[in-house]
Amino acid sequence: MSTVSPLRITHIGGPTTLIEVGGWRLLTDPTFDPPGRRYTFGWGTSSRKVTGPAVPAADLGPIDAVLLSHDHHGDNLDDAGRTLLTDVGTVLTTVAGARRLGPDTQGLRPWQTTRLAHPARPTIDVTATPCRHGPPLSTPIVGDVIGFTLRWAGQQHGALWITGDTVLTRRVRDVATRIPIGTVLLHLGGVRFPITGPLRYSMTARRAVRLCAALRPHTAIPVHYEGWQHFQEPREVVERAFTAAPPPVRDSIRWLTPGEPATITA
Repeated sequence: MSTVSPLRITHIGGPTTLIEVGGWRLLTDPTFDPPGRRYTFGWGTSSRKVTGPAVPAADLGPIDAVLLSHDHHGDNLDDAGRTLLTDVGTVLTTVAGARRLGPDTQGLRPWQTTRLAHPARPTIDVTATPCRHGPPLSTPIVGDVIGFTLRWAGQQHGALWITGDTVLTRRVRDVATRIPIGTVLLHLGGVRFPITGPLRYSMTARRAVRLCAALRPHTAIPVHYEGWQHFQEPREVVERAFTAAPPPVRDSIRWLTPGEPATITA
């Protein structure tokens, strides 16, 4: 009989979360720079960081692995985050990102699986999931991005999924049919830039509701919807969309207080 390992998630800010399970300490998309700086994302787009991390990098403690959705945007990996990577033994990211970050980084293609193993901890299977960080045909401009599912023995409701920065596409919806999801960290914000008008570069709240209707997760946790000027849909917009959703979706949402560890029923 499998032992159920408690899952704790701490939202540090933006896309950055600390995931603790069975002795593992995993970090997503490290962003630890202070607020105030403007970041350039390419092709005339930029944004200013307006909120700092709820937990300083120096207070994190040891990290076993970093799950990095992409390395080329400062709101997913900033200067302080890059410094942190040098002290982490395992970094998982895109194939292109691994080439840029160096030989100690493992690149994954969508649907490729790797394993985190330790003799005293539950084995975690990490599968990269598809993302499209913008409108159709934008990948050559915005670059490759991946999400991650995490599966370990004893999960009651299904895998933990970090969507990564993505709009809702058929390939993203395919996650619901290929992997049972118990907890999902939704990268939201409905990002738009003045130079590209109405085009979206991350998921809107309404699309997140549609995704959760297909996933039927036990817990849906919004992240990466605040902290930078380029986000167009703050918490109140997400709350309205989920409040108007049918009960299974409406009841799945859970807001985390930045900096405070939350125990999640996995």
